[in-house]
Amino acid sequence: MSVQNVIIIGAGPAGYTAAIYAARAGLHPILYQGLQPGGQLMLTTDVDNYPGYPNGILGPDMMLDFKNQASRFGTKLVDKDVTKVYFDTYPYKIQDNDNNTLLAKTIIIATGASAKWLGLENEKKFYGKGVSACAICDGFFFKDKDVAVVGGGDTAAEEALYLSKMCRKVYVFVRRNVMRASHIMQEKMKKKDNIVICWQTEVKEIHGKNFLENVSVYDASKNVVKIVNLKGLFIAIGHKPNTDLFLTHINVDQQGYIQTKSGCTATNLKGIFAAGDVQDPIYRQAITAASTGCMAALDVEKFLIE
Repeated sequence: MSVQNVIIIGAGPAGYTAAIYAARAGLHPILYQGLQPGGQLMLTTDVDNYPGYPNGILGPDMMLDFKNQASRFGTKLVDKDVTKVYFDTYPYKIQDNDNNTLLAKTIIIATGASAKWLGLENEKKFYGKGVSACAICDGFFFKDKDVAVVGGGDTAAEEALYLSKMCRKVYVFVRRNVMRASHIMQEKMKKKDNIVICWQTEVKEIHGKNFLENVSVYDASKNVVKIVNLKGLFIAIGHKPNTDLFLTHINVDQQGYIQTKSGCTATNLKGIFAAGDVQDPIYRQAITAASTGCMAALDVEKFLIE
């Protein structure tokens, strides 16, 4: 069995960018796109904050551009999921959902992270139509509108503070009577006149015709269900990095994000690199994912030369 120079697992901005750089370097990368390529951007409507698209672009269209560019330079795209990895021996081996196996000198893990959802009936229906998991990505579209953030941790606090700069009113729905967010973040929220913290409040239903119009929330302190009119609902209960496949081999932090060495994308295993949201619990933007995809490809090239 021939040994590949590099196999890339994951087809979001990080995976496609890594493929573009690796292909241009003559490394003949093989990219496993999975059965649903494109990552979280496939669920995103307008992307207005990625350079090079002055008029904005739909998330799926942008991912198609990335895919076509990677293909143009000779990347082999595989529409299968990697189901097993064998990192105990070198060269490394991977297996897909059709039981095909490949050997590789290097691996780039770019499997991304998935937003945690409330599990409500209309949640996915209104994703990109009022429901979002990223205030930095979508907050601009709700300027001078009433919105809500669901969550009680630092992520929810950060989302609420960001939205408070542009939205008329920001409700924060907290299930308990306390927040997990740090004291300093809570103090910052209290200083904002347009942030309203709703304690012991849980979203029960999401309503609307073509776009989000209002939500039903249960107020446990008063034992009542209320209707809150909103244009935007931001789910901020956390993300889960897609690392389950690699947990027995790759070092991860307490949240499950892959740990990379300072100043590069190398993991604890020689020849295995990580890029994008799978190793980024902080920024989680398309442009930062793409940048680490570039870094990973350059790190792979350097590794193979050495």
